[in-house]
Amino acid sequence: MSWTGRTRRVLAAAAAAGLVLASAATAEPRHGIAMYGAPALPPDFVSLPYANPDAPKGGRIVFGEAGGFDSLNPWIVKGRAPWGVRAHMYETLMGRSWDEPFTLYGLLAESVETGPNREWVAFTLRAEAAFSDGTPVTVEDVMWSFETLGTAGHPRYHAAWSKIAGMEQTGPRTLRITFNSIDRELPLILGLRPILKKAQWADRPFDESSLEVPIASGPYVVADFEPGRFLSLKRDPQYWGRDLPFNRGRHNLDEIRYEYFGDGSVVFEAFKAGAVTSYREWNAAKWESAYDFPAIADGRIVKSEIPHQRPTGISGFVMNTRRDVFADWRVRAAMIHAFNFEFINQTLNGGTQPRIQSYFDNSVLGMRPGPAEGRVRALLAPYADTLPPGALDGYSLPVSDGTERNRGNLRKAVRLLAEAGWTVQDGVLKDADGAPFRFEILLKVGAQENQSIIDIYTRALARLGIEPQVSTVDDAQYTERTNLYDFDMAYYRRGLSLSPGNEQRLYWGSEGVEKPGTRNWMGIGSPAADAMIDRLLSSESREDFVAAVRALDRILMSGRYVIPIWYSNISRLAHSARLKYPDTLPMYGDWIGFQPDVWWYEEE
Repeated sequence: MSWTGRTRRVLAAAAAAGLVLASAATAEPRHGIAMYGAPALPPDFVSLPYANPDAPKGGRIVFGEAGGFDSLNPWIVKGRAPWGVRAHMYETLMGRSWDEPFTLYGLLAESVETGPNREWVAFTLRAEAAFSDGTPVTVEDVMWSFETLGTAGHPRYHAAWSKIAGMEQTGPRTLRITFNSIDRELPLILGLRPILKKAQWADRPFDESSLEVPIASGPYVVADFEPGRFLSLKRDPQYWGRDLPFNRGRHNLDEIRYEYFGDGSVVFEAFKAGAVTSYREWNAAKWESAYDFPAIADGRIVKSEIPHQRPTGISGFVMNTRRDVFADWRVRAAMIHAFNFEFINQTLNGGTQPRIQSYFDNSVLGMRPGPAEGRVRALLAPYADTLPPGALDGYSLPVSDGTERNRGNLRKAVRLLAEAGWTVQDGVLKDADGAPFRFEILLKVGAQENQSIIDIYTRALARLGIEPQVSTVDDAQYTERTNLYDFDMAYYRRGLSLSPGNEQRLYWGSEGVEKPGTRNWMGIGSPAADAMIDRLLSSESREDFVAAVRALDRILMSGRYVIPIWYSNISRLAHSARLKYPDTLPMYGDWIGFQPDVWWYEEE
């Protein structure tokens, strides 16, 4: 190497060292971290604002689940693991407050610190943090968990791991992670990674499903289970974190039990019979008409409506653009025009449910009506030639006259299909070569509401000369086929938060076009969408972040990938009258961390 080259290397190293020292000098360990601004709660907070610190301990809650499980490892693609294992048994370095858009407070970690541009993050573990077998949670466990999840775990963990340039233990209870790209969310993402006990996987592959009972560091442990029938989690009386301010008023129930049934209708009957003590109702009409059984009348069961301020997310029927039949946006637009939302909503919900107008509807993050303006337009302009029609100039869903015939929208559907090369020949929609327009709609067993929607929809499609095949499969087949994108159209639901981040790549990043197991079921491969995800992750101001999300919302909605149905700005929970929740509700309403997290049981 020449002297000049060596000098440049030395100066670069010195500059880098200087930056590290400067960062270290300005960094400060803190009790929490927010995506933007400062945490709302001070270091000496007593409890989360939506938890009751005086809530009694005891009692149980019983959930009913349709389907089954065959694994207790929820961190990999293989197998079907119960949601409760992931939610209630494993602890993370930091815990999320659901009363703020995206803020974390120390849990396994007593403090967090970052560089001025969040180019690195350091966590210090609590000395008392321990697994359920009494062994301490170590820095080695943390580092092993990050690497193992990022390489052998579910694909949702891979993106963050690819952005880690280095990881080292810097003290008995401290580790530091350096990033190779600008992503302000990464410190928070890693703060929410589950921490696993390294020794439990010493003699077996991590990526194989297993029914071995996990050793974890959370508030609950497995008490009993039978695959496909039930799972019982009991509150661990030796849980190391029971006295933390973050946990006051949380984890109050002695038992969280999951009972498994063949389909959703059986779950509801089990709830009516008292075998299940909490039931979430998605159907507004059923909420008004089907809850007249004896337990409601005598007060043993009560109905609670929980408001929220979170985005609608997207619910509806997704079209797989990997399939030739749905590759053309005009065909997808025709499918949306043929979907008579107003008539379906009136028939099934009495017309009470509002329609989802965009992926981030019902929030400040949702796209605005009409043409894109200001920062949003500036972000989209470089991609104008690749954007779907309407992304820049404005797009909105078609509205029918409410009658079953839906003549106006069906005429538009016919025109769109003709433009895409499909015409009715002898009563059947065919292409220029005479091949019929055929596709399959994939549904899950027991999803009665979806079946009712599709029954009405297929009658409308028949008027266009289309007779889709409707296939109803069990939970295992549905999961397998959607993981492999082996479907044409399927029911699709994605909940979205007020602080979208790295998960957006998993939902609609281009990598998911080919990579199995992502949530990009529609097969979006959009440079513009990828760029908007990059921008929202690197935004340093709330204004730029909101603009990037609104721009992404326009790309997704104008892409016409999903036939949206309805949403509700309340959650409907019917539950045992003995199950109580606090008067103060979190911003996210009935979301992760609400039921059963801050609920309690009152004896008669």
